[in-house]
Amino acid sequence: MTGSRSLPTRPLLLGLLVVVAVAAVALAATSYARISAAADRSDRREAVLDSARQQAVNFTTLDYRHLDRDLGRVLHGATGDFRKQFRAGTADLTSLVTQNKATSEGEVLDAGIVSDDADSARVLVVADSTVTNSADAKPTKRHYRMQLDLVRHGSRWLVSDLQFVG
Repeated sequence: MTGSRSLPTRPLLLGLLVVVAVAAVALAATSYARISAAADRSDRREAVLDSARQQAVNFTTLDYRHLDRDLGRVLHGATGDFRKQFRAGTADLTSLVTQNKATSEGEVLDAGIVSDDADSARVLVVADSTVTNSADAKPTKRHYRMQLDLVRHGSRWLVSDLQFVG
C-alpha cells in the first residue's frame, strides 16, 4: 500500500516543480525587462545631460582668433529654429567679437533635466564665462542660467531652443 500512495505524490510533486520553474523564468524575464528599461532611461538621460552641458560650453566659449571653429561647434549641436536664428546672427556676432578682440571661456557649474521623453528633453544649465576683450584687459566673469530644449536626431541630442532664464 505504501507503494501505491507514493505514485500519485510523485506526479503532483513534479507538476509543482514545473509550475515553480515556469514562475521563476517569468519573474526573471520581467525583472530583466524592467532593469533593461531603467538602464536605457538612465543612459538616455546621461546623453541628454552630456549634450546640454557641451552645448552650453560651446555657446559661452568664443575666441576671436578661432571664431569660425567656435561658431561651427554651436551650429553642429543645433537644429530647427535655434539653428536658423543662431546662423542669422553670426555675422553681427563675428563683427562684434572680432572688433573687440574678445574671448570667453565657458564652464558649466550645474545642469538638471526638467522633463524628458524618448525624443525630447528640457534642461536647465548654470554656467559661468570668463570674458576678456581689448577694452578691458582684466577678465570679467559672467553668470548664465539657460534653458535648453533638445531633440533626438538618431543617436545625437541637438539643441532646438536656448533661452536665458532668471
